[in-house]
Amino acid sequence: MYSLGPWLVGMCLDLFLQGILTSQFFNYYAWYGKSDTWKFTTAVGVLAVMTTLKTIQLTTHGSAIVWIQDIVYFNDLDSALQMRFYVWYQMGNAIMVAFIAFYVQCYFCYRLWAVSSRYWVVSPILFLYVFSLGTAAAATYYIVLADPRLGHWLSVHYATEFVGDVLLAVTMAYFLLRTKKRVLPQTKNLLDSLVRLTFQTATPAVIVALLNLIFIFLPDPYVRGISSAFIQPLPKLYAISMMWTLNARRDIRIASSSLSIYTSRNYAQDLPSPTFPRSPRFTHEIPMNSFQVLNVVVYVITIR
Repeated sequence: MYSLGPWLVGMCLDLFLQGILTSQFFNYYAWYGKSDTWKFTTAVGVLAVMTTLKTIQLTTHGSAIVWIQDIVYFNDLDSALQMRFYVWYQMGNAIMVAFIAFYVQCYFCYRLWAVSSRYWVVSPILFLYVFSLGTAAAATYYIVLADPRLGHWLSVHYATEFVGDVLLAVTMAYFLLRTKKRVLPQTKNLLDSLVRLTFQTATPAVIVALLNLIFIFLPDPYVRGISSAFIQPLPKLYAISMMWTLNARRDIRIASSSLSIYTSRNYAQDLPSPTFPRSPRFTHEIPMNSFQVLNVVVYVITIR
């Protein structure tokens, strides 16, 4: 009971989040389909295919799982619980979840490299994600063997994933705040929006990964089964964070550019004089030594 119910809850959460993702994919191609490079439009397309296939796997076969576990094996709880060891679409669920998460994490590592321009900063975090994917593969291997050691590998997987996500968010925020000290005042609003976006997009997946980690470590096997409710929606939360980041570029640009007009020190001079009307162009100039920092900020926003 404690293992079958969470699976059903996780399947419903997966369907709900897939609906949000579908809207995000549609908005991305409507807003940026023609302006972004083919690399990013293709990457988003691949993510859309993977998340859709994951939902099909979970709903089509998941419906069979719920039917077989809750109806066919209604009076045989042990057989229902053992399905995960001999039905392929349950045995491979862990690696499917981990691969979608890894795909999104690679995007955020690329984004961190664009901000920091330091390979030695990105490499340790990327190594943690590769190691996390490897532990998910090892857990899948032990699931096939019906070996109880799979719990240890799942614990390592979620612990590594959680640490990597926290390090990624903190490191990204650090480099954005560091860049903030070297830009013009009107550009700081844009960087503040980026820092907020970094933590907003990372928080849902980090919280769910932490809950997975907590439940996996619990000694009671029945309570430990509650983790299934959090495992299923986890890849969709990662995908939502990536699409949230990509689709937020337009709003951030509009908000920061409109706010920068009113925070500019030259705002009074920027207004047209009633006696001598001027062109609506702004009079303040960007120093040449600020171009490099400004280009980094713009590249992060329009990252393509």
